[in-house]
Amino acid sequence: MSMPRLTVQEVAKHRDSSSCWVIIKNEVYDVTDFLSNHPGGPGILLKYAGRDATAAYEPIHPPDAIQQNLTPSQCLGPLAQSAQSGAVPDIAPELERTKDEMRVEQTMKQRPPLNQILSLADIETVAKAVLPYSALAFYSAGTDDEISLRENTRAFSRFFFHPRVMRPVSKCDLSTKILGFDSALPLFVSGAAQANLGHPLGELNITRGCGKANIIQMVCGYASIARSEIAAAALPSQTLFLQLYKSTDEEATVKIVQEAEQLGYKAIFLTVDAVVVGNRERDVKSTWTLQAEEGKSRYYNEGDEEEKTNYLGKSALHWNQSRGLDSDMSWELTIPWLRSVTRLPILLKGIQCIQDAVLAADIGIDGIILSNHGGRQLEYSLPPLEVLYRLRQQRPDVFEKLEVYIDGGIRRGTDVVKAICLGATAVGLGRPFLFALSAYGEAGVTKTISILRREIGTAMRLLGASSIRDLNPGLVERVDWEPVTRESKL
Repeated sequence: MSMPRLTVQEVAKHRDSSSCWVIIKNEVYDVTDFLSNHPGGPGILLKYAGRDATAAYEPIHPPDAIQQNLTPSQCLGPLAQSAQSGAVPDIAPELERTKDEMRVEQTMKQRPPLNQILSLADIETVAKAVLPYSALAFYSAGTDDEISLRENTRAFSRFFFHPRVMRPVSKCDLSTKILGFDSALPLFVSGAAQANLGHPLGELNITRGCGKANIIQMVCGYASIARSEIAAAALPSQTLFLQLYKSTDEEATVKIVQEAEQLGYKAIFLTVDAVVVGNRERDVKSTWTLQAEEGKSRYYNEGDEEEKTNYLGKSALHWNQSRGLDSDMSWELTIPWLRSVTRLPILLKGIQCIQDAVLAADIGIDGIILSNHGGRQLEYSLPPLEVLYRLRQQRPDVFEKLEVYIDGGIRRGTDVVKAICLGATAVGLGRPFLFALSAYGEAGVTKTISILRREIGTAMRLLGASSIRDLNPGLVERVDWEPVTRESKL
């Protein structure tokens, strides 16, 4: 039996906590009983009560979120066709624009032109001005006090160069191979979630920018665009890797891997540092900050003293990413299982110590990313560059058995060169590409790659290196002192 089609007028009658209906992609849902269980609090649901919530829902929820959280009886059916086409006006009260929305609109108009952008820091500054506050909090958040987040970048300031002079460098080759695939630069886009929070085209901006520049993209396991759409947007010769989060539902994980193979993805990067989601307080607090800005209270039940005392809250993004993570992965079981379901190269993303790097090499893993998840997981995990340095000092044999990469904290071409000198095959950048697409879309991605190409080329020439093969540990030194940034007296 077909379900009755509901009119906008009918939906608009249900707009408070006693009866809360919302429209998502022209389907009507009764979320009244879900209000108290919504991980972001009931406030956002009540904001869209009686009206269309699609624009707010889609950027931050996985495709199966409704099926996972609502019962069939809460799915009330499709919206009437006339309402879908706009013939019937939406009689629910018009949503008042928030101060944050007005700020974003104004700052977008004030962006400097791309020809005035000289560094990744410049792009980040623009992105932080134009991003919605909740999106910026999600992109920027580290775990706990964000010490690892800051130290990832600061670690590069402890490594200085020993330049060689009088070496011909008029021709300087920046290209390399990553897992045997050509790359114009010794870098790739590392997996980073929910790109469409910064731009409606999300990861497609990255795909198209990377395709033009011959840069490899690792597609995040929590990408906001379907893997098939990303593959379709790629050039025929373009290389895509897949970041994989292993679920407790192994059948679902196998389907993801098989789909990636069929779509032409070239490697699987198993994320091993996210068996639970880190304590990202900045992200969780963002909702409360916005509510305070609008003069609204936090959304717990008035009069419930226990909830007032213990309410911690979670952002919807934080919650979505924590569902179903396999916290029982092991060297003995997980790696053989993954090998049994794919013939693609297997790499581990999130190695944080020498011992695990050695284990990965000994069992024949194709490569590792030294990473602490951008400072978003375990606080006081060492900066990846420091782990790379220690691995080079103590176990140089590992570099002969597999390819080693790092991500986290890389913001300059000199950072890339330091990592390559210490033995990394390439480096991954995540946040910089999210900031780039948020600030300028696909053009921002292209600009980011262009800046890094210029900076890497300049650094290599001044080091006396005419190719990636010329970069070696003798060209860098770790110092025990830290440079002091002098303030300009002008």
